[in-house]
Amino acid sequence: MKPHRLEEIGSQVKALEAMPAVPAIILPLTAMLQLPPDQVDVERVVELVSYDGTIAAHCLRMANSPLFGRRNTETVRSAVLALGLKRIEAILLGCCLNRIVPPDKWAFDPVMFWRHSLGCALVSRKMATLIGYPDPEKAYLASLLHDLGMLVNTLAYTEDYRKCIQAARDEHQALDQSEEVHLGFTHCQSGKMLAEHWHFSGDVIDVIEFHHHVVSPVGAPLVALVHLSDLLCRLRDLGYGYYEAMGVDLAGDAAWATLVEHHPALANMDLARLTMDIDGSMEEIVAVVDAVFKP
Repeated sequence: MKPHRLEEIGSQVKALEAMPAVPAIILPLTAMLQLPPDQVDVERVVELVSYDGTIAAHCLRMANSPLFGRRNTETVRSAVLALGLKRIEAILLGCCLNRIVPPDKWAFDPVMFWRHSLGCALVSRKMATLIGYPDPEKAYLASLLHDLGMLVNTLAYTEDYRKCIQAARDEHQALDQSEEVHLGFTHCQSGKMLAEHWHFSGDVIDVIEFHHHVVSPVGAPLVALVHLSDLLCRLRDLGYGYYEAMGVDLAGDAAWATLVEHHPALANMDLARLTMDIDGSMEEIVAVVDAVFKP
């Protein structure tokens, strides 16, 4: 990335603070969820979630989805208990981020963006459980946020980004490759800057920066997990809304080698069975995503 572009993005990231305020409940709620679990007042969380209709509805839809093994969850309190505090935090961040982009500034279909982000989060959670990754909910959160830089790009360079996305569609090209050509930087780099500005954890920042190129020295297993989930979603009906000329060889992907390095037991795992297990959940995942983002 050219140095002047790096400085320009930094200025744009700081300018995001001037965007319309996110819901008033976000700051007190996220602050509370940073506390140790035994110090969190669950009833206060329920009260705060109940104040915002969109967030409450989102929580209820997720809690009633078959992926979380629940049915007939009718109250915000039961939804919070069913989902757990970590997933509530992820839902809050998603709702918060969705609101920082004014309708006229989206360079792409926002439903497509959130379908991919939530789909990737659900696939990452599923894959983390299947391979024995120790924190499936961290995988869920990191995946939900992995394309954060796309929001920066659409806010700061709306028209240029529209052209960039159209070029990717026309050429059936990966979006980060089109960004390099047309913008001089990718959503990985702009997303990292915003994530650092908002003081996200180091492993989540690693995912945002390296999810297309798994070279992170710190959060390598998590980056690899999100990278593979992102590829699987883009191969199916949870991509960026256009056909990409790509293929995935799980066993030959550097991300899989990274996971095996940190979890040696995976070397003996039946990759075909793993892929089938994830594929078997994909239709259900698509149904959940569509239910969350239906009109």
